[in-house]
Amino acid sequence: MDQKIIDLYDDFTHGGMNRRAFLDRLAALAGSTAAATALLPILQNNYAHAQTVEEADPRITVETVDIPGVSGLKGYLAKPKSATGKLPTVLVIHENRGLNPHIKDVTRRVATDGFIALGLDYLSPAGGTPADEEKGREMIGQITPANAVAYGKAAVAYLKALPDGNGKVGAVGFCWGGGAVNNLAVNDPDLAAGVAYYGGQPKAEDVPKIKAALLLQYGGLDERINAGIPAYEAALKQAGKTYEIFVYEGANHAFNNDTNAARYDKATADLAWSRTIGFLKKYLA
Repeated sequence: MDQKIIDLYDDFTHGGMNRRAFLDRLAALAGSTAAATALLPILQNNYAHAQTVEEADPRITVETVDIPGVSGLKGYLAKPKSATGKLPTVLVIHENRGLNPHIKDVTRRVATDGFIALGLDYLSPAGGTPADEEKGREMIGQITPANAVAYGKAAVAYLKALPDGNGKVGAVGFCWGGGAVNNLAVNDPDLAAGVAYYGGQPKAEDVPKIKAALLLQYGGLDERINAGIPAYEAALKQAGKTYEIFVYEGANHAFNNDTNAARYDKATADLAWSRTIGFLKKYLA
């Protein structure tokens, strides 16, 4: 697919234009309204593919839990079924659509790798993640930075206190959630490790507050997010923080999302995931 079309969709999904303007520009790039209509299913997420690990998978248990400290805050908790001993815990932070089937699947994947995983629904205090993705994006836009941090800190405290957890908490987030991981690292010293996939970077002056080890993963074609890498890396280096950065050439923003045919890159996603799990095991043991 023409990279201009993928970039246009990225701009639309991150609030750069309204739907009418997006469809008009898509039609211009595709050559006609009919061609644009045919492209939409490829650009949009298809949650029929969000079953890499099924809810009934015998390796795990899943449940919806209430998170203390914030009224209405809920999460999707997945645990390994046959593990022995206390386990490391991981907060999974969704993209800007909320806790959709894809992110629930990612949460289950984390659990199959030996972690207690919590997919937090940042939209739950406002009624929960809707089926309508556009409505979800609107609701995400109404979460203040302070509330996003408060929700994340409540989730970290919940995971840290779990009796079957080992007291160490990591976080992995994607897109909006990648930025949330970075901001949580700035604001919560109890976060031991953070993995941010193509996430917005915090202010350079806030970097010295970070205690967590960080793994930062970016798509090489993601110019919008990648513009912030140099300043972030310089601040991390100057502050002596523990971090790793990988930029995957030829990969788009959202390269990990296997429900999105236009942007998913299996080879890159597999490599980044292996690094993610290895990193979390290293710093949460």
